[in-house]
Amino acid sequence: MEMRADLIIVGAGMVGSALALALKDSSLDILLIDGSPLSVKPFDRAASFEPRVSALSAASQRILGRLGAWRGVEARRSSPYSDMHVWDGSGTGQIHFSASSVHAEVLGHIVENRVVQDALMEPLHDTDIGLMPGSRLERLRRSGNDWLLTLVDGRELRTPLVVAADGANSAVRRLAGCATREWDYLHHAIVTSVRCAEPHQRTAWQRFTDDGPLAFLPLDREGDEHWCSIVWSATPAEAERLMALDDAAFCQALGKAFEWRLGEVLAADPRLCIPLRQRHAKRYVEEGLVLIGDAAHTIHPLAGQGVNLGFLDAAVLAEVLLHAIGRGERLADERVLSRFERRRMPHNLAMMAAMEGFERLFQADPLPVRWLRNSGLKWVDGMPEAKAMFVRQALGLSGDLPELARA
Repeated sequence: MEMRADLIIVGAGMVGSALALALKDSSLDILLIDGSPLSVKPFDRAASFEPRVSALSAASQRILGRLGAWRGVEARRSSPYSDMHVWDGSGTGQIHFSASSVHAEVLGHIVENRVVQDALMEPLHDTDIGLMPGSRLERLRRSGNDWLLTLVDGRELRTPLVVAADGANSAVRRLAGCATREWDYLHHAIVTSVRCAEPHQRTAWQRFTDDGPLAFLPLDREGDEHWCSIVWSATPAEAERLMALDDAAFCQALGKAFEWRLGEVLAADPRLCIPLRQRHAKRYVEEGLVLIGDAAHTIHPLAGQGVNLGFLDAAVLAEVLLHAIGRGERLADERVLSRFERRRMPHNLAMMAAMEGFERLFQADPLPVRWLRNSGLKWVDGMPEAKAMFVRQALGLSGDLPELARA
């Protein structure tokens, strides 16, 4: 027996859950499906940090607040930061960004992905949205004007509109045959949480090394500001070597790579190693189908912008669909869905190009390029207005913002 819905969102991660919440008061019959359990886990504020974190912008905070999820983040654990310090490990160039330059209190919040996910799932359980945990997609095909989704357990779902929010390895994107442009960065990212001898000063620190960028992102565990989440980008061979070290040797290597900016690295939680790959769908939409978040685009974790782009995708798509409902338009119409693509693709491509440019600039070895980037960092650091522009962009205070993200 088929189940039918007006809209099926595949993927109940942070971005898919945000979209579902943004549409909860619409007239749509919505199903949110995911291969994992969709329960909310009890949270211990004194527990170890999850290795995967996001640097949430002010725009993302506004979106989560208006969806009723930010209170759940605050009730668990988040780490605000007000400053960012970036420097070139191969030279003397450095730049410092501060929230105070635009009269803001913080640049953003470092939050564990699990915290954001649970904070979104809590209000979802109080809606009429159909939650289908343990529902892995096996087949996707057109059936008349609808999509027919077949799950691994044999159940079949029918809908005129499918939204793929199922991540970088999207099953929907693959089964629908959506074309992508992608390439391997030839780097892996090591992520974990570490405790340092010196407090992080609510500052995000980033050093560009010869092997790749190294970020120390501030964490706060019940007032203890000695913890940081690290993202260490290295060649596959170097990443393999670092992963094989015992904790003491890893902490020593990490402290040296970070130039001991926060003193000795005293302890490290279990490490994850993630291959880095950039991917961008050639189209975000077709008749009755939309790709959002990492299903549409993945970028280098250089500035922690990935999930922020995804939340803006969700907010813009919700806005487009709600406006179309108000005008009595058919939501699955590609002309309607293209409004989402026209608003989001240029912004996402610009952010991807900026991150790619940064990554390539700091990987360049020729002496003139090193001189140029060091001089450039020093030059920009001496221009308050230029830095303020970068800060406003990072906060999400400029550009074509959806209603959910506006101040």
